[in-house]
Amino acid sequence: MKKHFILKLLFVSLFMAQTLWAEPIARIMKSNGNVFLKTLGSTTFSQPARPGLAINNGDAIKVGEVGFAVVIYIDDRSIIKVRENTQFQFVDSPSTRTINIDQGTILNNVKKEGRTKTFRVETPVSVASVKGTEFAVITDPAGVDQFFGAEGQFDVFNMISGQTVTVGPGQKAVSNAMGNLMQMPYDPSEYPQDPAPDVTEPPEEEPTEEEAPEEAPEEAPEEAPTPEEAPTVTPEAPAPPPEAPTPEGEPEAPTPEAGAPFGMGLGVGSVTIDGKLYNQLALRPELTFGKLGIGLDIVLYIDNEGNFRKDEWDELSDIADKFLYIRWGQKSDPFWFKLGALPSVTMGYGGLMMGYSNMMEFPTVRPIGLNAGVRFGKLGTELFFANLKDFARGGTLFGVRPTYRISKAFPLTIGANFIMDVNQFGGLKDNDGDHIPNIFDDFPDNKRLWNDTDGDGIPDWHPGIDSSLVDIDADGDNIYDPIDPSVDLKADPFSTKDNKARAIGFAVDVGYPVFSNKIVNLMVYSEFNMLTFPGSGSPNTAFYRPDRSGTGITIPGIRAQLFKIVNLNFEYRIKRDYFVPQFFDQSYDVSRVVPVYTNDGTIILTKDRLLFDQENSNVAQNGYFGSAGVDLLGLAQLQASYANMVADTIKFRSFTASVSLNADKIPKLSEASAYYQRNNDENPFDFGNPTVNTILGYRMGYEVSKGVSLIWDFRQFYRDDGTGKLVPVKQTNIETAFNF
Repeated sequence: MKKHFILKLLFVSLFMAQTLWAEPIARIMKSNGNVFLKTLGSTTFSQPARPGLAINNGDAIKVGEVGFAVVIYIDDRSIIKVRENTQFQFVDSPSTRTINIDQGTILNNVKKEGRTKTFRVETPVSVASVKGTEFAVITDPAGVDQFFGAEGQFDVFNMISGQTVTVGPGQKAVSNAMGNLMQMPYDPSEYPQDPAPDVTEPPEEEPTEEEAPEEAPEEAPEEAPTPEEAPTVTPEAPAPPPEAPTPEGEPEAPTPEAGAPFGMGLGVGSVTIDGKLYNQLALRPELTFGKLGIGLDIVLYIDNEGNFRKDEWDELSDIADKFLYIRWGQKSDPFWFKLGALPSVTMGYGGLMMGYSNMMEFPTVRPIGLNAGVRFGKLGTELFFANLKDFARGGTLFGVRPTYRISKAFPLTIGANFIMDVNQFGGLKDNDGDHIPNIFDDFPDNKRLWNDTDGDGIPDWHPGIDSSLVDIDADGDNIYDPIDPSVDLKADPFSTKDNKARAIGFAVDVGYPVFSNKIVNLMVYSEFNMLTFPGSGSPNTAFYRPDRSGTGITIPGIRAQLFKIVNLNFEYRIKRDYFVPQFFDQSYDVSRVVPVYTNDGTIILTKDRLLFDQENSNVAQNGYFGSAGVDLLGLAQLQASYANMVADTIKFRSFTASVSLNADKIPKLSEASAYYQRNNDENPFDFGNPTVNTILGYRMGYEVSKGVSLIWDFRQFYRDDGTGKLVPVKQTNIETAFNF
């Protein structure tokens, strides 16, 4: 793999060197205002862009606060119209033609006739690929991209999550740095204004380049934006791209034809549910109506005897499971919500909750989560529920976050988080809903029965059950004799109705954007976090926990973005008593509550007990946390984080990492991603000796043919097998995905 990567780097280097002597690929047709060119090898935009100026492979163009430009490709006469506040680079290869756009707005009229290359628009977050069509792109430095279809069709790929959607006339795709990608219709007024409506067709003769001066003018430094011009960075979701002003006297943008607000996905393959293998047939249509979006997940499971699994169709509540999500608007809107699947939720700066996913056990568990927000001027509120179904079992994980921004001139933002798991025991499987978890229930599919002392399949006596139908004598003679010393029936098992285990988090934070320009965005922040675990149960029972609490302070916290490709985060942390940062993390549903089998019977460990029952877990600690995300030459996205907390000579370390490959640049690969997480271990890099805090997985897609991929989705974690030995728990889904 390393050899192949080095060869790719060598190829790219040779190709870039070759472009220095290559023929021009495009020319400037028209320009107005502040438009400059940066040639390959230069460090600044110093050459004024005027009509006729030649553009070579690797050159970049920049349009300032006022101005626009029109560019025509020489070979196929495709036209790119560039609006104000836009910057991008021209990159051509033998098979692709790419616009690498950092920020701004472009309108593209890509000619299909005679085209041999795939035309691509690539942002730090997304990739749009076309053969020939008319479309527009708006990309914001905050990490939100919008793609508008006017004619034809094109595909949009989110490089964070690996999702792809097809956009047709009258439709748009919204893609962001959190990995979300959605397709929906758009209002004609949303389509970007054409900066040069009079330029519609290429001229018959190519414009000639004006005589250039012998020496390029002295390179002028780029002007830093004033505080009024600099975009503000807040701890909330990325803001939407600002609407560009419409120049007076210019006609309205053309109205694209409305397309059908419908998309369809199909999956076939195999899946393991409750330890049994099923063949899977899944229809996943996506419907959009303006700001309303509906994702369905209509799945049939068939065993090896051809029988349908009826558990997903025999109750009214199963209908809700067929909705993967229902959403309204985006986080940038004054009001928005998403109901159903929540692949990643972070509240505030992530001191309590970062990257939480309610999909870790999907499809065995089909949650109905809720994430919603409302904003009134300076005030904002966000609400979160992990799984509304958990209320039937005593409660769910939920959170609320209010925020207040002082003013636009002084954009200091103050926020608070309240997060609570109402009953961590809700994470225990309970098929029949009798409040007795499956691990304690001898009849997990019958809510009237739960004990079978001798294990012969005949239940012990239960309230309301005819004694002639039960096995009342565990010694096997079926003679009820209360004084018979050999009769020792099981006691009533552990019940989540009579037992509660809560986890409560509270935080206050403050953040301020120090500065923001085209090279660096920098924000500083601080937060105070508290975790509380009220006492529950009693000693020598299935669950016991004394009162526990702890605090954590981050001061300072620093977040930076460099050159739009590197994201950095650093925090100095002070921890006291029973606290761990990001307690509600991506894998929380897996580690929320865990049964452990011992010689004395089964006991239950909630996540806090897994962490804090260990020796020295409550000692005061100081240390640091750092994370980085990097775009590796457009070939891959790499993210990693590391925490090192010290208490005297004791160290507590955590490590997470994920990688996602750009499948567009690797033949036959439709998607590829992997992740590894290991928190609060003495040595998280001891990969040969995993612990209960270890979770890993990957997702690979092989493109069998155009629009058809074979997907392999694997995840693994570790649990005690009852003898004190950790064994891996593996979950694998295999399906064939069709993109219509």
